[in-house]
Amino acid sequence: MFLHNLLYEIKSSLRVRDLIFWLILFPIILGTFFKIAFGDLYEKETKVSAIPTAIVETADNEAFRSVVKSVSEGGETLLKAEYLTEDEALRKLKDGDIKGVIYSGDKITLTVSGDGVEQSVLKLFIEQYTLREKIITDTIKNDPSKAQAVIAALSEELTTSEEEPLTNGNTDFYMQYFYNLIAMVAMYGSVTGLHVAMSQQANLSELGARKCCSATPKSIGILASLTGTWIVQSICMVVCVSYTAFVLKVDYGERLPLVYIAAVCGGILGVSFGFFVGSIGKMKQGAKVSICMSVSMAMCFLSGLMVGNMKAIMADKAPWFNNINPAALVTDSISALNLYSSFDVFVTKIITMLVISLIFYVLGLLMVRRRKYASL
Repeated sequence: MFLHNLLYEIKSSLRVRDLIFWLILFPIILGTFFKIAFGDLYEKETKVSAIPTAIVETADNEAFRSVVKSVSEGGETLLKAEYLTEDEALRKLKDGDIKGVIYSGDKITLTVSGDGVEQSVLKLFIEQYTLREKIITDTIKNDPSKAQAVIAALSEELTTSEEEPLTNGNTDFYMQYFYNLIAMVAMYGSVTGLHVAMSQQANLSELGARKCCSATPKSIGILASLTGTWIVQSICMVVCVSYTAFVLKVDYGERLPLVYIAAVCGGILGVSFGFFVGSIGKMKQGAKVSICMSVSMAMCFLSGLMVGNMKAIMADKAPWFNNINPAALVTDSISALNLYSSFDVFVTKIITMLVISLIFYVLGLLMVRRRKYASL
């Protein structure tokens, strides 16, 4: 009987058009819009690569030419420098082909056409070079015997300051919107869990009345229905992750199989939450659906689906809340895979999701099973 009810629940769920739209088509549409809106913002606004720069030499300056060569070669280059005449450089600057023009001669000066991140980096580079050049020049003028030691000290300062990344994962701020998209699909699964609870109560649905007359024990029927719903919800979660990862080319890092596990656990949590809500009281289906959707969207909002830094605000105002917010648990588990080398945070979030799912399931089961009907 368990297998029969399980297959019936899977077939019934796959025939529901609303489920296909909200759990498969809608995330695909929204994810596509996210990719269009946020796809290259990180590279344009935050991530600094080699800065296209023109060098105009007004006089020979071998020292500066050597510095430009050193920062323009190797793996992580600062400048993408080209030596041009002043007219050519200013024309390229006006057309937006370069970010700045450096005049090299007796004095180093910089001309830029904006106030972006790359222009600020160029200004800092010129300031640092000018400062070091002045220190060396003054030392040679005042105490030539210390010149070599000063040059060595400045060179050591430059070479010993190494960039040590906090993580090898994708630090794109806009990735959190895709994490929250997965969390939203997981929370939308609450509506399918709600239908399971409603279909087990004779006073709320005709299907519930028929099931109560069935010879199948209620606990077995509920477990079979929930298992079928969990399977369908897991399929929807896999589709969501696969579409964003392989079609939209969203970078989830090197642990993509574990992202699927986090998404599936989130889907189970969403279904269990809906089952719990559906088991409460005698409200009609429409009212309970409204509660599920409202709570789900509120949880997603507080996790950062609409406002990117909302989860950080909640962590500051109510640090405990993100540890019980289902949507935040899903996003944190996925981002932990991308940002941390260890699995401690990921495992903690997964266990928390499974424990909360079990609590929702047990509470819902107790409320549904204890109901008796005088007549059907």
